[in-house]
Amino acid sequence: MIELKKRQFLDFEKPIKDLYDQIEQLRITAEKSKTNMNDAIAMLEERVVETKKQITDNLTPWQKVQLSRHPDRPYTLKYIELMCSNFMELHGDRNVKDDKAMVGGFAQLGGETVMMIGQQKGSNTKTRQLRNFGMANPEGYRKALRLMKLAEKFDKPIITLIDTPGAYPGLEAEERGQGEAIARNIYEMIRLRVPVICVIIGEGASGGALGIGVGDRVYMMENTWYTVISPESCSSILWRSWDKKETAAEQLRLTGTDMLGFGLVDGVIPEPLGGTHWDYEQAATILKDHLLPVIKELRAIDPATRIQQRIEKFGKMGFWEEN
Repeated sequence: MIELKKRQFLDFEKPIKDLYDQIEQLRITAEKSKTNMNDAIAMLEERVVETKKQITDNLTPWQKVQLSRHPDRPYTLKYIELMCSNFMELHGDRNVKDDKAMVGGFAQLGGETVMMIGQQKGSNTKTRQLRNFGMANPEGYRKALRLMKLAEKFDKPIITLIDTPGAYPGLEAEERGQGEAIARNIYEMIRLRVPVICVIIGEGASGGALGIGVGDRVYMMENTWYTVISPESCSSILWRSWDKKETAAEQLRLTGTDMLGFGLVDGVIPEPLGGTHWDYEQAATILKDHLLPVIKELRAIDPATRIQQRIEKFGKMGFWEEN
């Protein structure tokens, strides 16, 4: 876990930081004066728990967007490390190169061999550049599809972990067929004969998320978002400024509760108190315990029936009126 002194706090997490600073100061004072301050420290620790709960129970949509981007939040490889054993990462799309923003490979999850695929962000400046901030190029989506087809060949369930601000919008990505690669993935994922479970663990933006987001079950972690455009980009289009990003976040209805109400996801997975960045192990355990029974449930369904249910599931999404 991250040491407290290395933790980063968002603006609305400042009350938590203030309490931790008080606890640290009491510990320093107790050590210097050889005084027992355990009771005072215990009281402050209780206040930390209460404050975390109070903050997380009253988050605005924009604050949830901020939490989904928290620099201390666990990414795909951290979840795989904590949930799985014997992870064997596979590389390359067999066409252009290996996209570091998209990772995947076979792993053991609770005794079940699965194909784990997901976007990976970096934890510091160097790795963020290496991973392209979690924005995959076409070869990333083609690598993901190659791994999905490999899983289908060996009859292994597929789990995708989605965390991206969007597919990479660069000229070279468009030249290599970014739109076609995402569209191909959507088309092929609908028809996969093995169980497919998709989980949004951070940001779920636009086609970048949809490229690995078509499955029998689609879930969102509690403090994540899922929509066609980021609040900042929406604000810049509608108001010619990023200043309205909070309003855009509210109007986009991008939280897990909103998406569940619209029927676009199948469930919202709870996070540790305060968010996944406070307890990686608990976050991974919660997710693993959620995934295992779903895999078992989907395994019991005939592949042809499962495909038909998947087609019907995505075919009836959305709202429209006919005149």
